[in-house]
Amino acid sequence: MERVFSKLRNLDAYPKINEDFYNRTLSGGIVTLVASVIMLVLFVNELGLYIHSYTETQLVVDTSRGGKLHIHFDITFPAVPCSLLSLDARDISGEEHFNIRHDIFKKRIDSHGSVIEVKQDGIGAPKIERPLQRHGGRLEHNETYCGSCFGAETADDECCNSCEEVREAYQKRGWGMTNPDLIDQCKREGFVQKIKDEEGEGCNIHGSLEVNKVAGNFHFAAGKSFHQSSFQLFEFIALQSDTYNISHRVNKLAFGDSIPGVVNPLDGVQWTQEAQNGMYQYFLKVVPTIYKGVRGRTIDSNQFSVTEHFKGSDMGLFQSITGVYFFYDPSPIKVTFTEEHVSFFHFLTNVCAIIGGVFTVAGIVDAFIYHSQKAIKKKVELGKFG
Repeated sequence: MERVFSKLRNLDAYPKINEDFYNRTLSGGIVTLVASVIMLVLFVNELGLYIHSYTETQLVVDTSRGGKLHIHFDITFPAVPCSLLSLDARDISGEEHFNIRHDIFKKRIDSHGSVIEVKQDGIGAPKIERPLQRHGGRLEHNETYCGSCFGAETADDECCNSCEEVREAYQKRGWGMTNPDLIDQCKREGFVQKIKDEEGEGCNIHGSLEVNKVAGNFHFAAGKSFHQSSFQLFEFIALQSDTYNISHRVNKLAFGDSIPGVVNPLDGVQWTQEAQNGMYQYFLKVVPTIYKGVRGRTIDSNQFSVTEHFKGSDMGLFQSITGVYFFYDPSPIKVTFTEEHVSFFHFLTNVCAIIGGVFTVAGIVDAFIYHSQKAIKKKVELGKFG
């Protein structure tokens, strides 16, 4: 057994020196103190990297086909009444939606930005008592209401029971509803009075919109829009002003769910109109993005970059429609963010490297200082005896 212990002693890579042979110096103490501080700083830094996660970014070609873009928006127009503000969308595939109301909410605001009323768009129309029937008479007891479309009906049994339905019937014909006072449904619903009541007000419009994952645009227009002969037109009724102030603030605009650490470039952006009528255009490059959290959570969303431009109305009605336009174009490149943690063994390896590396370098520096001091001292002594 003694022979085994003897062989083990011969393997000792750390031979011990008697303390009587130690020579402690001031320079050695300073080097030791500095090395200890450096090791502590590096250890704290490494510990922070271990505790917090880091993100790996990968770019790949987006091979997905079809799909939808979910747009969430919250925009304030301080000088456009809610009754005159409409949301429309169209894309290069030919799909078009005008005066969108589903999942859209409007807040009437005064000149100071205080909320007057909040309601979902298209909800809250007043009840009509004894309205005008399609055949010309008034609605009688136990009679089914079928309002007139005022010459815009496309079938004998078509009914227009609200001002909005009359307007849509006019759209299909390519007509403009220039005098709502002459329309029984609009008169009874107070359409004209509602516009007068909201004069001088602003509107906050927020909600969500689902569109095809192809290039297109959605826009907020000051007026009711309709489509005819491949052109988009707007009704400018007599009660509306000849000019529109489309100053606005984008409180929020996102293409999908929010991604941790990513701030959308238009959030909080404000623009004030100084010129005459025109269209304010935002050109968005939408980048598909997948975020994979360290706990297994996955978010399939989008980021976007943006440029902007104001186009005046001096080029004519068809070239420049008053409103705020968002032109979006999906990118063929997909970004993947993967959140990861440093493994414990990687952390342990780095800590050992820090301690060993600093200790070794400090030993070399201390030995160099010690031998330099010793050489200088020896020269001084030789000089004295010389």
